[in-house]
Amino acid sequence: MDGMRQPMMPGHEAPDFAVPAVHEERTIALADYRGRTALLLGLFPGLYCPFCRRALAQMAGAAGALKPLGVESLAIVGTELENARLYFRYRPTPLPIAVDPALETHRSFGVPRPEPTPEMMKAVETVRINPFGDLPEPLPVMAAAEELNRRDRYQMTAVDEREAASTFTQMKGQFLIDRDGVIRWANVECGREGLSGLGKFPTPEELLAAARTVATTLA
Repeated sequence: MDGMRQPMMPGHEAPDFAVPAVHEERTIALADYRGRTALLLGLFPGLYCPFCRRALAQMAGAAGALKPLGVESLAIVGTELENARLYFRYRPTPLPIAVDPALETHRSFGVPRPEPTPEMMKAVETVRINPFGDLPEPLPVMAAAEELNRRDRYQMTAVDEREAASTFTQMKGQFLIDRDGVIRWANVECGREGLSGLGKFPTPEELLAAARTVATTLA
């Protein structure tokens, strides 16, 4: 079961990937960075997820500060290529984006996708979250998602609807990979705080601290 996979951890060699780029007609692979630069890799379930869309914006904001430390950034989103191109056409970002609708990269890095059992769903219903601190108070997960969608004026596409129904339990993950292809830092959604960590993304300070550690190691 996907939810029982162990995420890749610091010291592990990052698995190879090759995924279609959103902003260019090309494939982006881990091999593109090997021997040249470190990489912050963010793995996201889909654009239907308002927490993912906000995390992508945060990751884009941090990318400029990471680059002088020798760290490039790449986000891989579990959606179809044309769906991503439609979204980023209206909400452009400088962050390099690629897609993996089959979530193969997520699986290879061991990012959990728990089985939506009745017990799990009941536990989720009891959680109150405010992952970005911009809600007036912590809300149930679905209520928080609905409120953020309302604020974003986000209109779900048919692709979003299908992906939300099939992959909504897929977690997010971030991995800092050095230029030799070794993972030096990892963060997986709910890995530290349990379900209360749903929707959260590392702060810019956390990402910078991780990047400085890699820069020091490679100096």
